[in-house]
Amino acid sequence: MTVFHRNETREPLPAHLRGGVVAVGNFDGVHRGHQSVLERALQIAERRGIPALVLTFEPHPRAVFKPDAPVFRITPAPLRARILEALGFKAVVEYPFDRAFAQRTPEDFVHTVLKDWLGASEVVTGFDFHFGHNREGGPAFLMDAGQKYGFGVTLVDAFRDENADVVSSSNIRELLKGGDVSAAAGMLGYHYTVEAEVIGGEKLGRQLGFPTANMRLLPEAALKAGIYAVKFRLADGTVHDGVASYGRRPTVTDNGAPLLETYVFDFSGDLYGQICSVSFFGYLRPELKFDGLDPLVEQMNRDKEEARALLAGVQPLSELDRKICFA
Repeated sequence: MTVFHRNETREPLPAHLRGGVVAVGNFDGVHRGHQSVLERALQIAERRGIPALVLTFEPHPRAVFKPDAPVFRITPAPLRARILEALGFKAVVEYPFDRAFAQRTPEDFVHTVLKDWLGASEVVTGFDFHFGHNREGGPAFLMDAGQKYGFGVTLVDAFRDENADVVSSSNIRELLKGGDVSAAAGMLGYHYTVEAEVIGGEKLGRQLGFPTANMRLLPEAALKAGIYAVKFRLADGTVHDGVASYGRRPTVTDNGAPLLETYVFDFSGDLYGQICSVSFFGYLRPELKFDGLDPLVEQMNRDKEEARALLAGVQPLSELDRKICFA
């Protein structure tokens, strides 16, 4: 799948992608509510035999308007693109969002981006999508613009889960902040996943018999500190069960920088420099400070066995979950 960064090129969109169905939104998390919009776009594209694209915006608008309080991104751009590819999209356009873009009129956005650059034949978005200066562009404006410029508009109603609750990125963030990765998975439709480069550490885990793959998440990540049962995907696509600690390692040191440390079951090898992903299946316990390394190792052995038991019976929640989190 191709990812276009609109600020890096003023060249026309490749001809084979013009005239497609364009799903528009931020899609942070690509949760089940987003998937209802995205699946509608894919269905229309398949029926018409034309490409399906996603138009989204980077960075997240809150990072522009509130830079001192950036939003906890459930799926940073590279991971979001991977999930969108797994759903079946041909391309993602990551349009630059800045204060100048926020001042553009809805008419300008529709004319220059949707019509002239993308050549959209159909635009699919949520029923509450607003855009342009002061969010002046809404569903009614978009429908009128579609008639004016010759593209269809499909608006998708809010998605509600089995409990009739509206699925939202905000709700999922709160669940992750509380460590409830199981409930978050129910809203996402797949298990919460992070992706980062494996970096070097102090190698204490190796000395204790638990070598770990260490990753540093984005500073705004607000996942609850603690121990989790996880699946670890290597850069080559192979997946291993594991147990991960996220936090500041209170027994050993506290440098103020949270670290994700994963002990990967049934694996030995050099992972340094690889971009790998970790999918969270269960919260086992909070971070604890132990009185020395021996009780720490005893607890780590218990964590390992508990994680193995939890992961032994897990099944994919969906086809998307299988592609992202399983082998």
